[in-house]
Amino acid sequence: MKASLQSLCDRFLINRDLVKSEFRMESGYLYPVCANLFCAAGVDTDRQRLVYAKQLIKDQTGLFSNFRGTVRPALACMLALSEDPDKKMADMLRQYQHLKQYFWGSEYLALAAYLLADMTGDKEAVDYAARGKDIYDRMKKEHPFLTAQEDSVFAVLMAFSDKTDDALVRDMEACYRLVKQRFHSANAVQSVSHVLALADGQPEEKAGRLMDLFDAIRAAGAKYGKEYQLATLAALAILPVDVPATAADIMDVDEWLSRQKGYGFWGLDRRTRAMNAAMIVSDAYAARQVVDTAALTGTIAMVAAQQSATCAAIIGASCAAHAASSTS
Repeated sequence: MKASLQSLCDRFLINRDLVKSEFRMESGYLYPVCANLFCAAGVDTDRQRLVYAKQLIKDQTGLFSNFRGTVRPALACMLALSEDPDKKMADMLRQYQHLKQYFWGSEYLALAAYLLADMTGDKEAVDYAARGKDIYDRMKKEHPFLTAQEDSVFAVLMAFSDKTDDALVRDMEACYRLVKQRFHSANAVQSVSHVLALADGQPEEKAGRLMDLFDAIRAAGAKYGKEYQLATLAALAILPVDVPATAADIMDVDEWLSRQKGYGFWGLDRRTRAMNAAMIVSDAYAARQVVDTAALTGTIAMVAAQQSATCAAIIGASCAAHAASSTS
């Protein structure tokens, strides 16, 4: 394995275990995503700051707040990464109220509120929230039975796009039709289409790179999933990387993870392990793109897309699993 990837892998496990020690009894699928937030930022988890952020959420929100659900560990990690957690928390709560003028309250909206707080100020927030709702309504018009609360995260991200709403919808729909020919989970394909629409390029090119990367990983022996895992692969596929080399790096990380605690017989399944490997490789590749202001802007957008896609997908999967266990 490349030295840079090995370093990221080591950091990933340290971060995962620290997050897990502070948030016990949470979804095992969410710990790696939280760990990856720190890896993407290029820092190690600061336990003291994480504890403070965790307490901040508790102190500033009510018992049944959407900030205290499955999304809580991810939000705490994001706050711990901010320069001023108290200010970021206050900004996030204000943005949540802006968003509630247009969307139903949910855990996904809490995640969108953090993204809004991180990407803009109060003056512009209302405009972005309003545009996000317009985009969301157009999503729902195209797919009334698929579009749900988790799509609010993507709608808010798309509100920052330089593309027109018409162009975004055309891109989303073209990507959806192309990817749907190959993958059968409509919800997963819709999430993928949102991620791809955030990037420049023709739909055929973007969808083709995703499927080429998926095929290369599967051909190399990894069991990459076809459900919520696809959104993470889509975020990696839109980076300007070589597909065979990317697949080889993912396989190296996947093989290394297979020998680590948490990924064995009693740990996460092979599909999730491969997704975690793709997250780590994406961190390494995104860092290479930071060569000028334009590349930096694009990289931040893609990292935000990856993290949002993965968090939204994992939260949805965790909530569905909890609902199933409650009724069984």
